[in-house]
Amino acid sequence: MAEERRSQILQIVRSEGRVRVNDLVNKFNTSAVTIRNDLNELHQRGVVLRSHGGAVLPDRILRESPVTERLKAHAEEKRRIGAMAATLINDGETIILDSGTTTLEIARQLKNKQALQVITNGVNIAAELLDARGVTTFIVGGTVRGESASIIGRSTEDMLEQFSADKLFLSGAGCDPDFGVSGANLEETTVNRAMLRIAREIILVADASKFTMRSMSRIAAFSEIDTVVSDTGLRDEIQAKVRSLGCTLILA
Repeated sequence: MAEERRSQILQIVRSEGRVRVNDLVNKFNTSAVTIRNDLNELHQRGVVLRSHGGAVLPDRILRESPVTERLKAHAEEKRRIGAMAATLINDGETIILDSGTTTLEIARQLKNKQALQVITNGVNIAAELLDARGVTTFIVGGTVRGESASIIGRSTEDMLEQFSADKLFLSGAGCDPDFGVSGANLEETTVNRAMLRIAREIILVADASKFTMRSMSRIAAFSEIDTVVSDTGLRDEIQAKVRSLGCTLILA
C-alpha cells in the first residue's frame, strides 16, 4: 500500500509540479506523519525535492538564475548571514570567498579588517573590495561567466593550487543535507572543489531556502563542512540533520 501511495504521489507531483502535505492527507485519508515519510522516501530517491509543507519537482529549481535576480532574492537574510560570517574572520588571515551573492555580503563587511588576504573567483567580490585598504585581494584568472559573475576554467583551478588559505566561505545553488552542497554549472563546481583542497576550514554560507534544493553537480558532502552559517528561517528538522552530520550551525 505504501508503494502504491508513493507512486500516486509522484504522479501528482509530475502532473502539478508540487504537492502539499495537507492536501495529500485529505486525498489518502492518512496521517501527516505517514505523508511526510512518503515524501522523505521519494526525496531520498531523488524523484522529488522536499519543500516547506510538501514537495516539488527537482527540475523546477535546478535551473540557475542570473546573478542580478539572485541579488534580490532573500536579500535581508543574506545580509544577516554575511555580517555573521564576517565575525568569523580575523585580521591577518587568508580567506577564500567563493563567487556568489551571499559571499558578496561578506565582502561588504570586510572594509575595516587589517592585513587580510582574500582569494576569490568572483568579479563582483573583487570590485567590492577595491576600496578596502586593509585587504589584499587576489582574483584568479580564467573565463568569466556572466550568469554568475564568476571566473572558471582549468587555469583558474591551476592558480588556486598555488595558494593556501585559512578559511573558505562557500556558497551553493543547493544545500540538501543528504546530497551535499551542489551547483548548477559543472565547471564552476570543479573550481569550488579546488578551493576545498587548499582551505583548512570550510564554512558554508546559505539562506534557509537553499536547504530544500538539490542542484546538478555536487561540490561537497556535509561531512566535509566545518561550519554552516544560515538564517533563523531554517527548519528545526534541517537544523538537527545538519548538526548530526558534524557541522557547527550558526543562525543569523
